[in-house]
Amino acid sequence: MTSKPEGIDVAGILAGQRRALAKAITLVESQREDDREASQRLLNALLAHTGNSIRIGITGVPGVGKSTFIEAFGLHLVRQGHRVAVLAVDPSSPLAGGSILGDKTRMEALSREDNAYIRPSPAGSALGGVALKTRESMLLCEAAGYDVIIVETVGVGQSEHQVAGMVDFFLLLMLPGGGDELQGIKKGILELADTIVINKADGDSAAIARMTRQHYASAMSLLKHPTSWQPKVLSCSALNNEGVDDIWALIKEFRAQAEGHQGIEQKRSHQNLAWMQQLVDELLRMGLSRHSGVRAALPDLEQQVRNSVITPLAAAMEVMRISQRS
Repeated sequence: MTSKPEGIDVAGILAGQRRALAKAITLVESQREDDREASQRLLNALLAHTGNSIRIGITGVPGVGKSTFIEAFGLHLVRQGHRVAVLAVDPSSPLAGGSILGDKTRMEALSREDNAYIRPSPAGSALGGVALKTRESMLLCEAAGYDVIIVETVGVGQSEHQVAGMVDFFLLLMLPGGGDELQGIKKGILELADTIVINKADGDSAAIARMTRQHYASAMSLLKHPTSWQPKVLSCSALNNEGVDDIWALIKEFRAQAEGHQGIEQKRSHQNLAWMQQLVDELLRMGLSRHSGVRAALPDLEQQVRNSVITPLAAAMEVMRISQRS
């Protein structure tokens, strides 16, 4: 039987208490070794109460209105009776290590809702980086009874692949007049998307948004999606709260189709295994970096690699030999 983590109100988390949830997320975000062990005890104690949400990743180009969209979308879900948690993947300050963006000031109306919880996740450089913190925060939010988890990323880049690897549904927000943007976006990002939503489809941009929607629909039809789901292209005006209900209806359609084929269950299983393998790699590197023999030999090996005296593979094999001597 899993032991109860000391200092953490497990019952409070399961009862959906914000204070208990915030304290637990702070624990899993900690870089201290003893806190890491305590966080794993906590997660093991709560694991049976996780997995009962739809996990949605949302990204988009700068200026697309992600915060406005997420607030409008979140408020729509709350009014439908859902409990919504927003985990915003933020860059970290290189000096203090904290989050730069003020998510609660960006989503002020949503943050005041009793059935909504907003939490920034500083990227940092600790074990697992932002992916670890966000994955584990997501589990804590599920244990606290949030049935819709939204993971927001800061823009189109490497973090999108990490987020797509931890959610059920990945939504890409784009601006009207996206012909040039379409050229600038990597094909891989489009392949990750389960839907593209053209935001700011209002006023003078409404006609341009319709044309942009057609462009993206044509582009998406040429891409091969890893599942039987055919990604859709929608448009909305988050500012005017138009089209938000259509997006939620599409996500529910996706969920129903995926659950009918155990698609979400299989996807999460594959995600967990891939995540375990990544963490094994990181833990091995961490162990090597702490090995006294490796630390002593590494500067010379790195210099030899820089000077092309030995190959990188030969240096790596020497590191492994040194680590196995004791």
